[in-house]
Amino acid sequence: MDEIMELVLAESMGHQEAGTEGSQGTAEQEGGQTGESGVAGEEQTVPTEGQKSPFGSTWILMLAMVLVMYFFIFRSPRKRQEQQMQKMKASLQRNARVRTIGGIIGTVVDVREDEVVIKIDETNNTKMRVTIGAIHKVLVDEDGKDK
Repeated sequence: MDEIMELVLAESMGHQEAGTEGSQGTAEQEGGQTGESGVAGEEQTVPTEGQKSPFGSTWILMLAMVLVMYFFIFRSPRKRQEQQMQKMKASLQRNARVRTIGGIIGTVVDVREDEVVIKIDETNNTKMRVTIGAIHKVLVDEDGKDK
């Protein structure tokens, strides 16, 4: 009878140990939510509702860096080029030699609000009307004089 008591007592102790192990197992399963891992000595920091994620500020910083790179790499040279084109178009005068985007070279006969009349052939007196945006370059000599 004592042997049976010892067996029952041992079994009940085994169930109690299994019960504590089971509670540890559930703690391990819930560890992802509570911030505890099942490994002794290691803790994971999982933000709760009141805490901010450390990755939020990283994304903002990376976005700011991309915007700054865009501004310095692409926008500044394009803006400078647009200003040079505006300056060149504003300085168009009669008798200036110009080259169009299509490669036609001629002499400016008349400058209007949004178009330019170019004489492209002296012998036949052939003229062409193009928009100011079609003028690619004002041609000048090596001396700096108009060609």
